[in-house]
Amino acid sequence: MGVDKKIISTGNGTDVPKVGDEVTIEYTGNLYDESKGAAADFRGKQYVIYTRSQLKSKSVAKLQSSVTRFDSSKGRGPFKTQIGVGKVIKGWDEGVTTMSLGEKAILTISSDYAYGER
Repeated sequence: MGVDKKIISTGNGTDVPKVGDEVTIEYTGNLYDESKGAAADFRGKQYVIYTRSQLKSKSVAKLQSSVTRFDSSKGRGPFKTQIGVGKVIKGWDEGVTTMSLGEKAILTISSDYAYGER
């Protein structure tokens, strides 16, 4: 499959990164789950994992809840990297280089363009 892009909001249409450019990305990574369907953008579930110190401030009900993301730059600040040169997963190298400045999109990336089969 490679990379499939669904545009959420368009960018400026002119400033597109070239291979080797440094880009700044805000992202949330979600697991793909075919059973969730297109209406949910195929976002699957993954349970929250807490550290020992975090457990002290969480309720049992909260611990049993689940989220769809496995990683996110939110709360850590935007991620900066060179694009198109193998410093990130292949799906980002190919997908991000098709986006213009300010664009928001969902990149659905097959396992061979990401981290491999589970």
